[in-house]
Amino acid sequence: MENRDEKYIIIVSNTASERLVSHARFLTKVSEQAAEILIEEFQAKAKSLAEFPEGNPWLSDSTLHINKYRKLLIYKRYLLIYQIKGKTVYVDYVLDCRQDYNWLL
Repeated sequence: MENRDEKYIIIVSNTASERLVSHARFLTKVSEQAAEILIEEFQAKAKSLAEFPEGNPWLSDSTLHINKYRKLLIYKRYLLIYQIKGKTVYVDYVLDCRQDYNWLL
């Protein structure tokens, strides 16, 4: 049985950080509070991945490697895209669900 107290290490890529800042910057044009909520929710959800990252669904797309990325919805319309390698969770991207993410491929 796996030790439940053992946590995963979370590594947020520069790309994910830059995309988060970009999305927050865009949101500030509408509402500074919305931008703050996005950042706070990202931090909380990313931190939650240390406990049970396998609990979120796979990112399904016929052009992606099968079972490589998982997704986590944050602040209604943003996806936190990550992969698990051993005991490390790599947060690779933060995407707006309303946009095409084929560039990821």
